[in-house]
Amino acid sequence: MGAPKGLGGDIADRRWFGGEGGRVTDDAEGRRGASPALRTPQFLAGLVLVTAVVIMLDVSTGTAVRLYPLLIFLPAIVSGLGVVWQTAVAAAWVQVVVVGTAIYLRGEPNDILLAAGFTGLFGLLSVAGCRYRVKREAEVFRLRSATSALRQLLVRPLPLRTAEIVAEGLYQPVEEDTMMGGDMYDVAVAQTGTRVLIADVQGKGLSAIGMVVALLGSFREAAHREETLTGVVAALESSVVRHNYFAAQNGEPERLVTALILDIKDASLTEAVEVVNCGHIAPYVVQGRDVRQVDLGQAEVPLGLAALAPAPRAGVSFRFARGARLLLCTDGVTEARDADGRFYPLEERLRAWAADPPTSLVRALSEDLHAFSAAGQHDDTTMLMLRRTGPS
Repeated sequence: MGAPKGLGGDIADRRWFGGEGGRVTDDAEGRRGASPALRTPQFLAGLVLVTAVVIMLDVSTGTAVRLYPLLIFLPAIVSGLGVVWQTAVAAAWVQVVVVGTAIYLRGEPNDILLAAGFTGLFGLLSVAGCRYRVKREAEVFRLRSATSALRQLLVRPLPLRTAEIVAEGLYQPVEEDTMMGGDMYDVAVAQTGTRVLIADVQGKGLSAIGMVVALLGSFREAAHREETLTGVVAALESSVVRHNYFAAQNGEPERLVTALILDIKDASLTEAVEVVNCGHIAPYVVQGRDVRQVDLGQAEVPLGLAALAPAPRAGVSFRFARGARLLLCTDGVTEARDADGRFYPLEERLRAWAADPPTSLVRALSEDLHAFSAAGQHDDTTMLMLRRTGPS
């Protein structure tokens, strides 16, 4: 058995699969987190400017109602934007300014003590609030970092390259906070070429993500082990059935999976691509300005329903020529609707941008789909654009 051929990928911007782009710094508590919104020069300049404006207005107007006590709220504002040390500095600064101004204006001793007490109390509360906020943000940052690392292990960054193809595209979960959804894709190097999976798990939530994890692990193992594509699909079927069995024991709903599994060999040997369609959207072939959806005949049942099918699943073949591109997508693309309820015209848009490079084409589709969906995204969105490597 020969060694597997390389499979690599680059992280693009967040929308195309990247991680969080913000710089990471250490705050005064030694925690890792996002950069504070208030940089030190901005913080100091703002502190002095706000104080100067309030004091000048107070002194110049000479009204009976004093304005300088309003500075008591300045540390609270800083606590929502800055870090702990900035809030502490603001609290100490305001304490000095308020007491100094009260003495300068010859306030009553009791009034000065009362102002100093309230200013100090609000300052301490602001520091405590900032400390709590920074701690919570650090916890969220660590959680998102761990989730991002897990996502990159499960859903590999695009583009992905093998000896036969380059896969570019878009992966956008509808629930961005989870950073993963019910859609999945993968590209696996096999002994006979490259095998590609794109699938959509029924439903959303953590249990759907559990099915994604199980299915991806099964595909990566079976794609390299099984000699036939139908053998790979049989392994995926078993994985879905097992996962549904354990889900039912835990009181969770059983889930079906629509999937498209392809076997792509070196174009110098054959331009035919074998595919098993388990209830999924048929791919689109883009060649020059010609765009057509591949006729795969009657789709097989989704993964998880093989026991109800009248016959075992079988693969079909179609031509994927050199220089052509192959678009795979989930129903988050084809079932998107505009304000009038019309479905997204994918084939029409593909034809309009067929001459664009693959990366530009997928980006244009993503931006257009976002603009088209007036009511917002309601399903996970995944697109894979495959092109053969080597000369066209």
